Amino acid sequence: MPCPCEPDDGTRKIMARRRDGFVMISIIAERYNIHPQTLRLYEREGLIKPERTGGNTRLYGPSQIRQLEVILTLTRDLGVNLAGVEVFLRLQQEMEQVEMDAELILDSIRRIVLDRRTGMDRENALVKAAPKPLVKILR
Repeated sequence: MPCPCEPDDGTRKIMARRRDGFVMISIIAERYNIHPQTLRLYEREGLIKPERTGGNTRLYGPSQIRQLEVILTLTRDLGVNLAGVEVFLRLQQEMEQVEMDAELILDSIRRIVLDRRTGMDRENALVKAAPKPLVKILR
């Protein structure tokens, strides 16, 4: 489905007021053919967390819209109930955290290996010298 942030129908005027990419619940409900009460239910269940204005109006940004699209795919297309959606979203979040942790570990290992290689070159040298920055050679 197209992103509601880029309307192509009569909602252009309404949505143009929000330059920050956020849209109101009524626009999301209309665009995705979903009742606003269903969106509120998803919020109560903790499946989606829209931003709020000072007047407590729900605003959906790009990340909340992507989350909603995942929820709708699971419920409408795959027949998953809300408990299953909750499990899926939690597992997805945990996988993203594991990927970030793994990337930090790999960065740390790369740094250690590079430090040791640089240190070994200096230790085996006839004349000890301060390390110089690495220069990338383009071919």
